[in-house]
Amino acid sequence: MFDYYYLVLVMPTLILSVCAQIMVKSTFSKYSRIRCSRKITGQDAAALLMKANSIRDVRIEATGGSLTDHYDPSAKVLRLSRPVYNENSIAAVGVAAHETGHAIQHALSWGPLVMRGTLVPVANIGSMFGPWLAMAGIFFSMPMLIDIGILLFGGAVLFYVITLPVEFDASARAIAILRSNNVLTPNELKGVKKVLTAAALTYVASALTALMSLLRLILLSQSRRRR
Repeated sequence: MFDYYYLVLVMPTLILSVCAQIMVKSTFSKYSRIRCSRKITGQDAAALLMKANSIRDVRIEATGGSLTDHYDPSAKVLRLSRPVYNENSIAAVGVAAHETGHAIQHALSWGPLVMRGTLVPVANIGSMFGPWLAMAGIFFSMPMLIDIGILLFGGAVLFYVITLPVEFDASARAIAILRSNNVLTPNELKGVKKVLTAAALTYVASALTALMSLLRLILLSQSRRRR
């Protein structure tokens, strides 16, 4: 029964996650080789977008690795990987603009972003301990332990679900500002959309994996309680 639920519910989403990772890497690689006509780098794009939104208290820093770009709201720092920070490719501008979208959300105290921030501790605890507590409760026939585990993991799943509109909105803001400020040509914007769409698929896959994992735990608990 354990393997059945895992194979039917969770395994397909894990396969989707692997495919999404392959897609985002290949798409980023493809558009990393296409230079912007204005020769604007990722760092330039981020600075331009923040200036357009009157954001003056966020630093832009280079960080190591590839596709490690992120916005740190606690430190108010936008960290761009070196393939993004220094390069003037379509992919670099797209990724930098997307991460700047999160800085804009933070400056506006945008509701879903604020909610996601409050869920971070719950998500960390829930993803780490929730499944193990639920499985232990199922194994030892302890309904209360099952319920605690499922409740904790449910908080982590909620974090993944809330992440989707946050990421979609950041991409939408990025594309809109790039277009309104004529940073890229229409054809270059199409490339940015493909890069960001590929990246969005990874978040969708993660949310589906979390949801299916939660459903698996619920079904396993119900099967155990019927015995």
